[in-house]
Amino acid sequence: MDKLFDIVFLDEMFEFLSNLEKKHYEKILFNIRKAQTKQDPELFKKLKDEIWEFRTLYQGLHYRLFAFWDKSNSGNTLVISTHGIVKKTSKTPDSEIQKAKQARSRYFEDKEISNKTKQ
Repeated sequence: MDKLFDIVFLDEMFEFLSNLEKKHYEKILFNIRKAQTKQDPELFKKLKDEIWEFRTLYQGLHYRLFAFWDKSNSGNTLVISTHGIVKKTSKTPDSEIQKAKQARSRYFEDKEISNKTKQ
C-alpha cells in the first residue's frame, strides 16, 4: 500500500517517545503507520491553521503528537512531528498548538537558510 506521506520526528518528539513505556511507544508508531496509508481523522486530524495531530488512545491515555506538512519537495510529502503530550482535558491546550506553530516557523526558516547556502 502506498504511503500518503513520510514522517520526520524533531528532537523533542524523539525525547517524548523515548520516555514512554515500550508498548505505548509501539502503539503510537503503529497508528502513525496506519495514518500514512489512509485518511482517518481518528488517527490524524487538522487542529487549526497549519497544525495537525496524530491521535492515539492506549490504556486510557490520550496521546497527541503535533505535526505540520512540508510539501515543498515535489518528490515526497513530509509530515514533521514536533512534540507530543498526554492529553488530560477534552480541549487541546492552545499553548501546545502555539509551540507547534513556533517549531514550524523555525523549521521553514532553517530550511530556507540551508537551501541558500547550497546554492
